[in-house]
Amino acid sequence: MIKCTGKSVLKGIAIGKLYVYRKKEFSLVKTRVEDVQAELKRFDQAVEEAEKQLETLYQEALTSVGESEAKIFEVHGMMLEDEGYLEDIKNMIKENCNAEYAVKEVGDNYSQMFAAMDNEYMRARSVDILDISSKVINILAGVGQDAIKSDEPVILLADDLTPSETIQMDKNKVLAFVTIHGSANSHTAILARSLNLPSLVSTDIALLDEYNGQTAIVDGFNEELIINPMDDVLSALSAKRDEWISETESLRKLIGKENVTTDGRRVNVYCNIGGVEDVDRVLEADGGGIGLFRSEFLYLGRDSAPTEDEQFESYKAVLEKMNGKKVIIRTLDIGADKKADYLGLDPEENPALGYRAIRICLNQPDIFRTQLRAIYRASAYGTASIMFPMIISVDEIKKIKEIVADVKKELADENIPMGEVELGIMIETPAAAIISDELAKEVEFFSIGTNDLTQYTLAIDRQNQKLENICDTHHSAILRLIRMTVENGHKENAWVGICGELASDTSLTKTFVDMGVDELSVSPTYVLGLRKTIREI
Repeated sequence: MIKCTGKSVLKGIAIGKLYVYRKKEFSLVKTRVEDVQAELKRFDQAVEEAEKQLETLYQEALTSVGESEAKIFEVHGMMLEDEGYLEDIKNMIKENCNAEYAVKEVGDNYSQMFAAMDNEYMRARSVDILDISSKVINILAGVGQDAIKSDEPVILLADDLTPSETIQMDKNKVLAFVTIHGSANSHTAILARSLNLPSLVSTDIALLDEYNGQTAIVDGFNEELIINPMDDVLSALSAKRDEWISETESLRKLIGKENVTTDGRRVNVYCNIGGVEDVDRVLEADGGGIGLFRSEFLYLGRDSAPTEDEQFESYKAVLEKMNGKKVIIRTLDIGADKKADYLGLDPEENPALGYRAIRICLNQPDIFRTQLRAIYRASAYGTASIMFPMIISVDEIKKIKEIVADVKKELADENIPMGEVELGIMIETPAAAIISDELAKEVEFFSIGTNDLTQYTLAIDRQNQKLENICDTHHSAILRLIRMTVENGHKENAWVGICGELASDTSLTKTFVDMGVDELSVSPTYVLGLRKTIREI
C-alpha cells in the first residue's frame, strides 16, 4: 500500500483504477524559416483556428458545467487576443524563427511571469497561458489530444491538466483527477469542483507507468491518494464514499430551506465572488446574497484602471442577477500580493504592511471616486452595500464618508438614480478589532476578514509554507478579537459577518453562532454544507 498527500480540490472520495495520462510529446526545436511572411500567415491561421476551438470548448463547458465555469474559455480567448503576447511571438518569427518555437518561448516566459507572482489566484493563471500556447502549438504541428483508452471510469493521474484537457475528456470515464502540479485555485480545479470530482493537486507522486491499472483511492477529506489499499482500508473508505454520496444528495434537499438553528437563531449564509461570472454558482448553491464582491479583479491584468462605465456595467450585472438579494462590494483592495503597475506601486520590503487597499484609495482619491460613482449608479438596480478594507482608525472612516457624501451629491445634481446603500468596514487588523466599539458608531456593519486578521494577530505570513505548522487559525487570541468585534458591533446596532476562510470552517460554526455572528460568507461550494451545520445547532 502506497500513501501520497496532495491538496484537496473537493472533499469527497473516489475509488477505481489509476490511469496514467501523458501528453502527446513531439520534438519542438528552433528552426530557421526563410519565408517570414508565410510563417506569420501560418501563425495567424493557427490563432484563428484556436479561437474557433475555444468557442467549441465554451459551448461544451456550457452544457456540462454551466455558464460560470464556461467563462474560463472566454478568458482564454481574451488572452489569445492580448497584443503584447501576439506581438512578442511575431517579433520572434520576424527574426526567422519557426512559429511553433516562438509560441513556446513566449508562452513559457509569460507563464513564468505569472507563476512568480505573490497572489495565488494570479499564479494559477500561469497554467492558462500554457494552455492557450499549447493549443496554438498543437494546431501548428498538427497534433491532437489523446482520448482516455479505458472501458471503465478511472482515476486520472497526470503531471498537470489544462482546462482544455479537463473539459474535453469523456466525463463518464473520470472518477477523479490527481495531478503532480497545479493549484486549488486553477481553472482546472474549478472545473473539477463543478463536475463534483474529488480531486487532488500538488500531489507528491511520480508519474510512473507501473501505476497504470492499479486500484487507488482519492480521499479528499484527508488529502490522500492511496494506491493498492489494504482490504480493511478499502472497506472503510468504500463505506465512507457511499456515505459521502448519500450526504451530497441530501444536501441538495436543503435548497430553499432557511439557515436557522433548532432554537430559532437565524444566520445569513452569503457567498464570496470575484466577478460577474461567479454569480451563477451563487444562485445554483442557493446563497442568500453576496457577502464579498472582490472588486480588485476588475483592476488586474490590464494596463489602465477600469473606467466608471466599465465598473458600473459589472456591478449592475451582478445586482440585477441577484434580483434584490444583498450584494456587498468591497472597494479596491490592491497592493500587497495584488499588483497593478498603472497605480505606481513601488516594490516594498513588507508589502502586507504597506501601501495597499484603503490607503491607496485615500491617497489617490480620483480612482476611489470613480469606483464609488460606479457603485452608487449601479445601486439603483438592486440591493448594494459597500465595505472598505484595511481600516485602522475612525479618521479613515470620516474621510471616506466625506468623499461618499460628495459623490452622492454629485450624482444627485446630475439626476442619476441611486438606491439606499449600507456602509461597512472590514475588520482585518487587530487595531480595528480593539477599537471596534468606536468604529461601530460610524458604520452599519462589520465584515471580519479572518485571513488577514490571523496573519496580523499571529505575526505569521499566511503564504509561508514553513510556518503552516504553527499558523493556528483557531488561536484563542483570534477568537477573542472576533467575539469583541461582534459584541461591540451589536452595542451600536451594527450587524457583524465573517467573510474569511474561517466562515466555512464548520468546526467553528457553533462558536460563531453563540457569539452572535449575523452572517457567514463563503465560497458557493460550501453554502449547503454550512446550512446543514447551522440547522443542526
